[in-house]
Amino acid sequence: MLQGTGSNVGKSLLVAGLARAYADRGVAVRPFKPQNMSNNAAVTKDGGEIGRAQALQARAARVAPSVHMNPVLLKPQSDIGAQVVVQGRVEGNADARDYHALKPKLMPRVLDSFARLGTDADLVLVEGAGSPAEVNLRAGDIANMGFALAANVPVALVADVDRGGALAAVVGTWELLEDAERALLKGYIINKFRGDPALFLDAQHIITGRTGLESFGVAPHMAAARQLPAEDGVALNSAPAAAPHVTSAIHIAVPRLPRIANFDDLDPLIAEADVTVTMVEPGAALPGNADLVLIPGSKSTLGDLAALRSEGWDIDIAAHVRRGGWVLGLCGGYQMLGTRISDPHGIEGPAGEALGLGLLDIETTLEPEKHLAEVAGTEVASGAALHGYEMHMGVSTGPDRARPMVDFGDRDDGARSTDGRALGCYLHGLFADDGFRHGFLARLADRDASGVAYDHQVDQALDAIASGLEACLDLDHLWEIADGR
Repeated sequence: MLQGTGSNVGKSLLVAGLARAYADRGVAVRPFKPQNMSNNAAVTKDGGEIGRAQALQARAARVAPSVHMNPVLLKPQSDIGAQVVVQGRVEGNADARDYHALKPKLMPRVLDSFARLGTDADLVLVEGAGSPAEVNLRAGDIANMGFALAANVPVALVADVDRGGALAAVVGTWELLEDAERALLKGYIINKFRGDPALFLDAQHIITGRTGLESFGVAPHMAAARQLPAEDGVALNSAPAAAPHVTSAIHIAVPRLPRIANFDDLDPLIAEADVTVTMVEPGAALPGNADLVLIPGSKSTLGDLAALRSEGWDIDIAAHVRRGGWVLGLCGGYQMLGTRISDPHGIEGPAGEALGLGLLDIETTLEPEKHLAEVAGTEVASGAALHGYEMHMGVSTGPDRARPMVDFGDRDDGARSTDGRALGCYLHGLFADDGFRHGFLARLADRDASGVAYDHQVDQALDAIASGLEACLDLDHLWEIADGR
């Protein structure tokens, strides 16, 4: 099990890289994260829901994602509350206090998923969440040492040297653990090191002298990580700021909604050299020179629609449309493009409704049943092949549904305005299809297909990270530790 000295230290990336490295050795490896908190989610073949990071780790392991790889997923809907997904299914909403009381009841199901996953695996790579040093939250823990003790799993600490304080983070974490927890702690990994790792040798000696822990290696900062989908919203903090002058052939503006979800939909667009994707922060206007305004998915559609209006982005979008610009809405963003959104059951919060942006003649009603499915079809306008997944709790109807965006064969999805420049659908992941992406971008500006093969690029990045970890970590020794649990 990899546990971090803090959040965003690179645990997800290390698990993905190790999963690919061991898979390439012929090991049947599976990723596992007892509890994840993220609005970036993926759909499994059996219609369940897990964190997007675990789906990527499954891909790295060359296996299909399973709901048992992430038995508890928390999807924040407000500053204090989240939707609780257990073994792939929504089980309700809980605020922080209620969830803390719920955790002990979830441990048996977490252990059940862990056992099920292990039946087909030689090796299970477990990822913690946050830090085990948060001992004030230790009671009922299912994410870090609470799980490790219950499942008797050996642990390696991961510290991010790039943010500073790695030495203190490892020693301080060890100091705060109980004796039974320290017994499971076998060593540590220093991550994201830039330069000569020999410069960290003195620090390693100090850590070992203070704690007795061995170093499993120093992992370098890996440029290939930029080509992989980010796990959560922390990555958006480093997104490009809005710029008045963009030299790229195509400029796409994305309003950063407070509860933005599944924003990895943007990654294939970012991979295009002639495309600039600008994440527009609150307080900034949508740039007037954008070719496309893309409204992404949302975990709180009515709340994010209200936030969009409070920023004046609705006015910016209306001006963009008058200038002849394109607008695309995905999932929650698609719902916002309609004339009205209703939440009669209070699914996202207090029951209510709101007027939409009015760019599509559709109305959406949020329903209790969540629609989760892997799907494949074609774009109606071009005939280009599409595949991805649906993940929504809304039903959209109205005249513009007569002009769907996507044809799945047995049904259609989405809507288009009469001029075709405002459109939307519930399909996530559509831009990963190279043919569709190239054709769609060519409508925004005259361009030739770039040749970017997005899925191949992701696999190349996983291969590069696996190769890097083979060079800096002793995978044979880590295997011995796991085998001796």
